[in-house]
Amino acid sequence: MEQSIYLVLEDGTVLEGKSFGAEGEVTGEVVFTTGMVGYLETLTDPSYYGQIVVQTFPLIGNYGVIPEDFESEKPALSAYIVREWCEEPSNFRCEGTLDEYLKKAGVIGLYGIDTRALTRIIREHGVMNGRIVRSLDKKDEAVAEAKAYRVAGAVAAVSTKTPVTFEPEEKKCRVALWDFGEKKNICRELLKRGCEVVQMPASSTAEEILSCGADGIMLSNGPGDPAENVGIVEELKKVLNSGLPVFGICLGHQLTALAMGANTVKLKYGHRGGNQPVRDLETGRVYITSQNHGYAVDASTLPENAKARFVNGNDGTCEGVDYKDMPAFTVQFHPEACSGPQDTSFLFDRFLEMIQDHQNSRQ
Repeated sequence: MEQSIYLVLEDGTVLEGKSFGAEGEVTGEVVFTTGMVGYLETLTDPSYYGQIVVQTFPLIGNYGVIPEDFESEKPALSAYIVREWCEEPSNFRCEGTLDEYLKKAGVIGLYGIDTRALTRIIREHGVMNGRIVRSLDKKDEAVAEAKAYRVAGAVAAVSTKTPVTFEPEEKKCRVALWDFGEKKNICRELLKRGCEVVQMPASSTAEEILSCGADGIMLSNGPGDPAENVGIVEELKKVLNSGLPVFGICLGHQLTALAMGANTVKLKYGHRGGNQPVRDLETGRVYITSQNHGYAVDASTLPENAKARFVNGNDGTCEGVDYKDMPAFTVQFHPEACSGPQDTSFLFDRFLEMIQDHQNSRQ
């Protein structure tokens, strides 16, 4: 028998749905993503740590569960909300249903909810916390818990605990991947370009990062408020002063800006999905990108040695920065997006060219 389950928002709004996946109650930051495909990548993206993720696309799970497409070993999100989940997926790579996967991973699911109405609420009022409960008997307590909730300690929760090395088929260089909650496809993109990848914990010191013999530093995506990572920012300042090529994605982009003296701001409801237009200020060309972030770099606070390179075509927020006095550049969007679009994957080639130039300069 289908069991009713409720999402209680911090403003007291209640939306009723049905339960699937794991059972239980949970609190989180409610966000929506507009991706039409890539729900597996969404479920396993560490950047969703502490969040209740709402899929705006109405049918989710139609190609089942495919572990080969995962971006991490297990989900980091708090709960998953869909309009309808597919009980009989069809794909030659399918290894199970969405319901089975959520149960095994311990992720609470809610379906049958009016996801369009919920998305409109978030768009109009901004990101809100919420609590998923199985009964409304203690609604006031649920509202209070939602109001008090904060995403904290996110990067430490999702980063690797020990260094891990990945070998390419034909090695051209070594890259230190500073893991703040990295998506596996960042590593895959580096490996297929001949990079030996040394995945380093978020807690690593600059000395540890620089002593691994890397030819370049990759700063990964990750969850939470970038300004919370005070210790990482201090170590990153030292890494940036080393002269090694640096490429930052998403949280890596934000942390680099903080390390250079800029500020970050929280967006009203963030950018999450695979259809975000980004304009290159140098060429005027517009790229369609995949994004997942709730914070942005305040371009007006960038130092003199930094130049905004990309801006969001919808709201004009900063989407990328080039640093003029060091071999470093960063982007807010995801050039490694596994489910697409792949318009900006050339940025990995730009990073490799910087590494090659740096290697040549030392010979």
